[in-house]
Amino acid sequence: MNGIPHSQLAPLPDQVPFRIVSPTIGSGAYACIKKAAPLREETPVFAVKFINKLFAQRYGRIKQKQLEMEISLHKHLGFHKNIVEFFDHGDDPAWVWIAMELAEGGDLFDKIEADAGVSQDIAHVYFTQLVSAIGYMHAKGVAHRDIKPENVLLSADGDLKIADFGMATLFEYHGKRKLATTLCGSPPYVAPEVLSRSTQSGTKGSGYAADMADIWSCGVVLFVLLAGNTPWSRPVEGRDEYGRWNEYTEYVLSNGRPDDELWDALPLDVLSLLRGMMRVDVDTRFSLEDIRRHPWFTRPNKFMDQKGRVSDPITMATNMFEALHVSFDADPFAGTQRSTQSDRMDVDQSTVKLASTQPSVPTEDMLFDWDRPRKFVVASTQVGTGLAGLPATQSASNFLADEPSTQQFAPTPSVPMSRTQMARRFRDILPAESLTKFYSGWTLNLLVPHVLEALHRLGVPTPNTPRPTAQDMHCVVKVKTQDSRGCPMSGNIAIVMETYEDGLLLGEVNFVKASGDPLEWRRLFKRVAVLCQEAVFKPAY
Repeated sequence: MNGIPHSQLAPLPDQVPFRIVSPTIGSGAYACIKKAAPLREETPVFAVKFINKLFAQRYGRIKQKQLEMEISLHKHLGFHKNIVEFFDHGDDPAWVWIAMELAEGGDLFDKIEADAGVSQDIAHVYFTQLVSAIGYMHAKGVAHRDIKPENVLLSADGDLKIADFGMATLFEYHGKRKLATTLCGSPPYVAPEVLSRSTQSGTKGSGYAADMADIWSCGVVLFVLLAGNTPWSRPVEGRDEYGRWNEYTEYVLSNGRPDDELWDALPLDVLSLLRGMMRVDVDTRFSLEDIRRHPWFTRPNKFMDQKGRVSDPITMATNMFEALHVSFDADPFAGTQRSTQSDRMDVDQSTVKLASTQPSVPTEDMLFDWDRPRKFVVASTQVGTGLAGLPATQSASNFLADEPSTQQFAPTPSVPMSRTQMARRFRDILPAESLTKFYSGWTLNLLVPHVLEALHRLGVPTPNTPRPTAQDMHCVVKVKTQDSRGCPMSGNIAIVMETYEDGLLLGEVNFVKASGDPLEWRRLFKRVAVLCQEAVFKPAY
């Protein structure tokens, strides 16, 4: 697993009531996730997270009581169609394991174009489902406290699934409410009162209402759905390095009406809802009831049925697929933010606290075997797999014509015909695995230095990366950096070569995210692809 010497880890528990049927599909500082099935079945039907107790306590600063609370709260929630379902758990002296629903559709925000967002109808579907899930949790007295893109997954039919309850808390029990004091969340999504009223550096905070903090975070998620970007780096007033008011300060001083291109591009009725949800004064902030009564929330939607489920998954997935586009005319060095901060405070605990309910980003890692990082592995239930899943006799040209990720480099992206003919579900159009990859006809010894040079020009360090020869067939470039909002981001760029029946040697360059914001990871991928465009395969039309 990432960051843990294998020699220091005890073997995974063998006395478990299921069969592990996949390599590692996700990993973190002290946990790994695998697909599993009932003992007499081979087909994976759920996900299991294994948490190493020793490393969780040593490096994650998580006590056994905290792990037990997370499991207890997830179990307490029961079933809701928009929440990853809890199945079972157990432990031995070294490991805790949690079995849960497998989000087969992957990561929602991996399927949204950075700096572009989605249409109002699609944003409305996912915002409605998010509010449904959070409303159900709040009715049970539970607040999530870490609502962000990494924790928003999809079912195979394209319906939203909230995951990761590592920061969850019980804010109400038997009608009695209590304030939270823990500093947690991701800087762009966290509510301002969480930063100002939590306990920090030994100083006890006055406390904040955890459920109202969730509403603020849901507002930021809605903004990101529509704009493809976060409104600020963190909700703290101040000036940037050039002495200008930062984005959050402009928002506060303008009473939610900043002179900003991202805000200006949003429809007026959406702005009304966002301003209500992101009121700094918690006492006047919209409640869930206010949200449900708002005209934008109650608008009709052609993609959603009366039960709040996706009603036309093929059309919706097609619209989202065709919006994913990489323009080689784009400036890879153009900043996506209007200002930066040199004094960022990282309050995102997820990079050291991998929660026990779902891989933080399961789908990006689904095709990548972290235990054997030099090869790609293909799960039997996945669609549109990759190089290692091809028949030995398939030609490179046929493969590239059918491969979804190549379409994002076309002038007008479209779903490959091979997918539309057999499509029945959302994931048949938009595959669960990430589309942050490209293909190249260059040999590995030429391709890897080209990728490394692009990363170097972008200021991304790549220490100790091996230099392959022309005979090598695989290489992994480790990435650990900060995104444009100052939040941690890490993963691997895995490059695998394959020879086809027509004699062509083709390389797959797959950006496999381990942690961080999916939209920021896609930004990095797009910038590297633009800088490496001479090596990138492009559709001929």
